[in-house]
Amino acid sequence: MAMEVVRGGSWDRPKLAPGALDRAFFEAAARGELLYQRCPTCDHVQFYPRQLCTACGGDSAWATASGRGVVHTFTIVRQNGQPPFKGEVPYAVAMVELEEGVRMMGSVTGCPIESVQIGMPVEAYAVECEDGLAVPYWRPSRR
Repeated sequence: MAMEVVRGGSWDRPKLAPGALDRAFFEAAARGELLYQRCPTCDHVQFYPRQLCTACGGDSAWATASGRGVVHTFTIVRQNGQPPFKGEVPYAVAMVELEEGVRMMGSVTGCPIESVQIGMPVEAYAVECEDGLAVPYWRPSRR
């Protein structure tokens, strides 16, 4: 499943500064792909990006996720004095467990924050933050 990529808006959040290790993640998001790492040696899955597999120490490799998962846990942010987040409170931030077994953190949008709950099916989408880079977000699953 390819993620929808929202393009053409103005990005008023802090500018991304991806390094050599995580640039591929944000570039893939701009193409509509959600990446995680899977070890070709021991099949361990991991996210956030790391040079080596945390299970066996082997080289890590990128894999494409389905973009579907469930809310594993979440919090509602009710105070944030920094722009632009100050104008968005309250908002939900969740740890999402993907179908592939790896967990990713991100904002949950597209629903009232009171409806976010553990076990809620969600899907990824991305928002372009600059040409060739995008940030994944989560919303209630449409299927």
